[in-house]
Amino acid sequence: MNPKTGISTAGGNTTTGSNVVALENFVQSRNAKTAPDGITRQLSQFKRWREDLATAITDYQTWVERQGLSDGEQDLRVYELIETLQSDKLTVALVAEFSRGKTELLNAIFFADYKQRLLPSAAGRTTMCPTELRWDEKDGPCVKLLPIETRKTALTISEYKRTPVHWTTIHILKLSSAEEVREALSEITKTKKVNVREAMELGLYEQQKNGVKPSSADLVEVPVWRHAIVNYPHPLLKQGLVVLDTPGLNALGVEPELTLNTLASAQAIVFVLAADAGVTKTDLAVWSDHVNTLKGNTHLIALNKIDVLWDELHDAAAIADTINRQIDEVSRTLRVDRKTVFPVSAQKGLVAKIKGDAAMIEKSGLPALEQKLSDEMIPSRHLLIRNRVVHEVSGRVESSRALIESKLTDVIKQLVDLKMLNGKNLDVIQKMVVHMRQEKKKYDKETEGFQLTRAALSKQAQILLGHLSMTSLDEMIADTRVGMNESWTTRGLKSGMARFFEGTLKRMEKVSHEADEIRKVVEAIYLRLHSEYGLAKIVPPRLSLLPFLMEFKKLEEKADAFRDSPVTVMTEQHFVIKKFFITMVSQARNLFNECNMASKNWFQAAVNPVFAQIQQHKIMIDRSFEAMKKIHENMDSLGERIAEQEEARKDLETQMKTTETLLERIHRPLYE
Repeated sequence: MNPKTGISTAGGNTTTGSNVVALENFVQSRNAKTAPDGITRQLSQFKRWREDLATAITDYQTWVERQGLSDGEQDLRVYELIETLQSDKLTVALVAEFSRGKTELLNAIFFADYKQRLLPSAAGRTTMCPTELRWDEKDGPCVKLLPIETRKTALTISEYKRTPVHWTTIHILKLSSAEEVREALSEITKTKKVNVREAMELGLYEQQKNGVKPSSADLVEVPVWRHAIVNYPHPLLKQGLVVLDTPGLNALGVEPELTLNTLASAQAIVFVLAADAGVTKTDLAVWSDHVNTLKGNTHLIALNKIDVLWDELHDAAAIADTINRQIDEVSRTLRVDRKTVFPVSAQKGLVAKIKGDAAMIEKSGLPALEQKLSDEMIPSRHLLIRNRVVHEVSGRVESSRALIESKLTDVIKQLVDLKMLNGKNLDVIQKMVVHMRQEKKKYDKETEGFQLTRAALSKQAQILLGHLSMTSLDEMIADTRVGMNESWTTRGLKSGMARFFEGTLKRMEKVSHEADEIRKVVEAIYLRLHSEYGLAKIVPPRLSLLPFLMEFKKLEEKADAFRDSPVTVMTEQHFVIKKFFITMVSQARNLFNECNMASKNWFQAAVNPVFAQIQQHKIMIDRSFEAMKKIHENMDSLGERIAEQEEARKDLETQMKTTETLLERIHRPLYE
């Protein structure tokens, strides 16, 4: 690293731990005056809910291990869920054509505490590459930059994020210095000139689109960086918020991953327009091709620069009417509910926050937009976590509870039998010993049959998971490539995608069928254990592939939207189509991997509890038989055995209460 500039070519933080704490305290003290209370408060509550849930799951795992109920694979899954909660992020993406005030909006929301603009937003200093604002404590304050030359490779931005060696890192050594921070951030806007051949290799120049045959001496201006990550300890970012600042239409068009993956995974998208321009042709193209095609996330429209409508020659009512007409026009053009259009003045809001002008802050419209963002993003993310994490963990707790309940049922039954032995002679006890020996032999033989069934189910699970393996996916990808006939055109893409998604659906159907067969077998075992031995009747969970089917459907819709967009159809950009295919394959790999893991976890959750119950009942029978033999040999041990079982009963009743408390904590609502 250069000690003067703080620049290095790989990830890593050179700032000491004490310095980071000092920097964070400085930022917190300055931001305390200007951070938007509504969104900060709700993000803080959401983070606290996640932390409380993670603590409850950790306590459950500790309890499981203490009770001797742990299982290697299931334990690993629980730790994965805890890590998921601790690293969970909320992403809001700002999308707009150039010169709509996106970056100024970011300055107003996040950096007003520095009393000046930190993110470059002056004329001619527009965002040239997608920029993420986030906070990861292990990296420290810095700006990470991915060189534009990486566009020549087949790797996606998501894949490059896992290989920090390819990034250039500018460490911010003195966060209290606005000048140093601004200088580091200004790197994001840098461009350079390359020859036409280089620009074409980067996919940033299309001869057909430009219409003029270039000469070898011609130069093309391109961004220096492909992607930027600003790691900054702002209070909102520390709460888990990630903000994505995207470039204009041209950049969105040549980086399909932005639409296919990055924007699609955001919880909310803020589409920024300018009141002095209205909805232009390029604005409409960005909205139609890159925002409105995305499903499953919140879309809000920020009508920026409304201060141009604040005419001092008109009264407040007339100005309000003008703004309302603008909102109506945007609503009609974009075909959205006018309630999703928020008139704002990022510039006036930034100045007002710097000066502490509460009235102007309110007039700027920023508080309403910030509040709407938090109202939309947080509940939807909370619901998603509840459906995935809470549902899975509570199912595990219920299974553990059922196992404890079965133990308690056995102990109570033994206590009744033991107390009935008081005053009985040895002949009666001998008959009970003979009876228990017969029951033990019968159950041992039944256990052998259950083990054979378990082995058969494991083989069936291997077949099920085989449909979702990476090998299976690679076969589909290869088949898709054949379907495209090496023709990287929209027509080739259409036939290839149809083949790919058809193969995906068939595999999902096979997995669902296999899962239903496994579940029927497990249900039959539970029913037999309940009717024959009085064990707790547990309903095995169903494998729901619907979330993954919906994700693949969304992927297919994105493929269709990209293929049919006027820009793609008219230019037949082979480079972009190849990039799109690579990005789609990467997305599909992630989905297949998640689906495979979900199916594997489902199998463990469905099968393990029933066989744990079978094994636990065998242990209880064996112990009861040995205890009865001792009582037959020495009647004085009867009282000791009854006392032991009474203690066991009390302990199990305590454990039942523990599971009830854990379930209450896991199901605790976001707002109480």
